[in-house]
Amino acid sequence: MTVKVRFAPSPTGLIHLGNIRAALVNWLFAKQKGGEFILRIDDTDRERSTKENEAAIKADLKWLGLNWDQTFNQSNRFDRYDEVVAKLKADGRLYPCYETAEELDMKRKIQMSRGKPPVYDRAGLALTDDQKAAFEAEGRIAHWRFKLNTPARIEWYDLIRASVSIDMESLSDPILVREDGSYLYTLPSVVDDIDYGITHIVRGEDHVTNSAVQVQIFEALGATSPKLAHFALLTGKSGEGLSKRSGAMSIGEYRDAKGLEPMAIISLMARVGTSEPIEAFVTPDALIEGFDFGKFGRSTAKLDADDLDMLNAKILHETPYAIMKERVADLEEDFWEIVKPNLKTLADIKIWQTIIHGPVTPIIEDAGFIVKAAALLPEGTLDGDSWKAWTDAVKAETGAKGKDLFMPLRLAVTGQAQGPEMASVLPLIGREQIIARLTGG
Repeated sequence: MTVKVRFAPSPTGLIHLGNIRAALVNWLFAKQKGGEFILRIDDTDRERSTKENEAAIKADLKWLGLNWDQTFNQSNRFDRYDEVVAKLKADGRLYPCYETAEELDMKRKIQMSRGKPPVYDRAGLALTDDQKAAFEAEGRIAHWRFKLNTPARIEWYDLIRASVSIDMESLSDPILVREDGSYLYTLPSVVDDIDYGITHIVRGEDHVTNSAVQVQIFEALGATSPKLAHFALLTGKSGEGLSKRSGAMSIGEYRDAKGLEPMAIISLMARVGTSEPIEAFVTPDALIEGFDFGKFGRSTAKLDADDLDMLNAKILHETPYAIMKERVADLEEDFWEIVKPNLKTLADIKIWQTIIHGPVTPIIEDAGFIVKAAALLPEGTLDGDSWKAWTDAVKAETGAKGKDLFMPLRLAVTGQAQGPEMASVLPLIGREQIIARLTGG
């Protein structure tokens, strides 16, 4: 059996780290099993869904390397959903209800005041044709609920949560079709999973109860539910709900505003909430190989988005020239090997390109010291030994040592107080440019 999983974002907004975690877990599992990763665009909300958001979601997934094997839009499948609704109505599993939102809220409050669970009382099932006609004469339009089989317990072995058992009498018959004829998520999702042969549904634990309902919908349509896995939800590092600071920034903001590497996000989201440590990965290969639902914890996963900065720097420090030369035009291998340990984001490389090739504004506090130093710069082509030879000569001439020796030279040559080892930098800048910077020529 070929493993088939799906990621189903709604293009009513942009995706953030929580969304990407769902996409990544499905993608890693599919890749490990040699299966298929399907991208389903849940755009049944025609008022709020936009093509711009859909394009942005796809661009974000591609940037992260989470390429899909197949994609489709739910908005192109309304005829199929209508067909299923007609069947469920004919089978007596969908029934019309006419309560307003206010009336339903009042029912819930009364039930709770009596110490009862706020479960729908199935009043819609008892309506006569005359009562239905009277409601419609008032201008009311029916919404349609799915009649759950009760009493019953839905049980399954969850790939993350182990044994799960849901008492269906504790749940209300779910609304599948709104008054305006639009579909809630529950029904189209089941129909799509059947038609596209989804073998595993992997999503957040907030869907556990919803999964129990969908198991019965699968059965009502003559199908068997896919295997289920529900991972713990994310919070901020202090247990707070996700905010823009703690991980709800859009992926585009992490890419464009913060300049992060895609593998920084992949590295963090693949390990958060698992028993394995957060580590930096240059490629996803090891994450695919080591993927295991058994490593996921049951407790709420705490996300520290600040880890992304640390991971980003480590990934750049470990990225070989063979990979980076495909991304940076005219990148020289010697230059990359020298500057990469000093990068926090790839955008920093422009700083060091300027330091090497100019223009640089030298920082000179003691002009006399620098004049003497310029005269002592080794002749000819500079190499890895030139820095030591130069500083030794300047020390002998001026008596300067330690920071008082090295820092004025670094500031005058690079215009920066920190950076790569000067022994590596000097040969890249070249003697002619160094003399020009020291003398203002």
